[in-house]
Amino acid sequence: MEQVVIAGGGPVGLWLAAELRLHGASVTVLETRMEPDPHSRALAVHPRTLELFDCRGVVEPFLSEGLRMPSGHFAALPSRLDFSGLDTPFPFSLALPQARTEALLAEHARSVGVRLLRGHRVAGLTQDAEAVTVDVDGPDGRYRLRTAYLVGCDGVRSTVREAAGIAFPGSPATVWAWMADVLLDEPPQQASVGNEHGAVMVFPLPGGTYRVVGNDAASVRIRPGTLTIEALRAKVRSIAGTDYGMREPSWLSSFGNGTRQAAEYRKGRVLLAGDAAHMHFPSGGPGLNVGLQDAFNLGWKLARTVADTAPAGLLDSYHAERHPVGVELLRITRAQTALMTDHTPETLALRSLFSELISEVDDFSAELAVRTAGFAVAYPAPEGTVAHPLVGSRVPDLALAGPAGAQGPRLFTLLRPGHHVLLDLTGRAGTALSSLARTSHPGLAVHSAPLVGRRSEWQAVTAALVRPDGHLAWASELRDHSALVEAARRAVTATAA
Repeated sequence: MEQVVIAGGGPVGLWLAAELRLHGASVTVLETRMEPDPHSRALAVHPRTLELFDCRGVVEPFLSEGLRMPSGHFAALPSRLDFSGLDTPFPFSLALPQARTEALLAEHARSVGVRLLRGHRVAGLTQDAEAVTVDVDGPDGRYRLRTAYLVGCDGVRSTVREAAGIAFPGSPATVWAWMADVLLDEPPQQASVGNEHGAVMVFPLPGGTYRVVGNDAASVRIRPGTLTIEALRAKVRSIAGTDYGMREPSWLSSFGNGTRQAAEYRKGRVLLAGDAAHMHFPSGGPGLNVGLQDAFNLGWKLARTVADTAPAGLLDSYHAERHPVGVELLRITRAQTALMTDHTPETLALRSLFSELISEVDDFSAELAVRTAGFAVAYPAPEGTVAHPLVGSRVPDLALAGPAGAQGPRLFTLLRPGHHVLLDLTGRAGTALSSLARTSHPGLAVHSAPLVGRRSEWQAVTAALVRPDGHLAWASELRDHSALVEAARRAVTATAA
């Protein structure tokens, strides 16, 4: 019997599979397509996603291929969000076509032993208390797999979600937009144009191609037919007064604002991640990034569940933590959709106001930048517990002191093996706190060193337990060493045992 089967070999399925392998689980990925999709609906790799890649030591290939974008947009407003002040090694987004992101993740998955079967489509499933039976249509006909868990990473039309009987409530598309990857003879100086005729954004891609995306007031509420380059030129000219010398399209597409979310991210032994769990208008490109972050949250939890080493309720925490993130994703994309697709005088005035606030109110702009970058996600502490205020938040890439005051390791480097990391920030190496990893918790990594640099929210913290996904499981400000060791022992036993 398989331990985990994943339906869908796109970026989310591949990243989840690699996470499962890192934690020792066997995994098979079933992908319908015989060849990777050459088209790239998603382009932006957000700062938090780059952090995830760094936490596993695979960020460099992405950095070498992508174009660094030091700012981002909210609802295609003229004023841009400045990422340069973000607390991260990656104060930028990458412009990288999804096809290349998928290819790099496939290479990573293969390197850790993921089994990827192309031309194999999930046709149905049944589950019982012990396992899931999966009907698969393969190149040689239908067959069955028996697996402990099945994860649907198979997109908005997820067969897994439907076969498992998981509801997908929401709203159908009411407005439509278009996109194209083209060559431009006269690229614009300004990335976005918006007026009573519509809105258009243009941004560069690796290799000299440009992505043109927008909607025109004349047809925004009409479901489009096949988009042609001639029709696109006319739409862009009606908004911007020029078509920028558009030619040689490699892809023309349209999309709507249908918005839905799975009612359950877990139903028995079936789980969902990525587009199978949430569908929305691609405002700012969050979908791919939130999907990868779903997988980062799920991977270690599911692997430990399969290995029978998970604390009670660990796998249930996947829905509890990620479903609210999906709710917020839909709220923000709906807000941006309204600003981007309604071209009445009232909405144009609202766009002008929002753009003014971004450019002139630093706190407003900074908060939007934090949310767009993916840094605002914080998971609630367990009910009935009194937790440190930082618990549940994303832990930044803390710098730790080395011997004799030299520069030591970064937190993201310590997270690369995929274990919980216990930080003894008192720097008292060799004490009972350090011995936790050598006794009853061999999967725990302990590092004893004080922090380097000023971090006001961390200055009083004497010890912290960081989860494999980079969120804080526990922290303490106790100064009495015996009490600190006992508190850490309890935290490790509850969360990382």
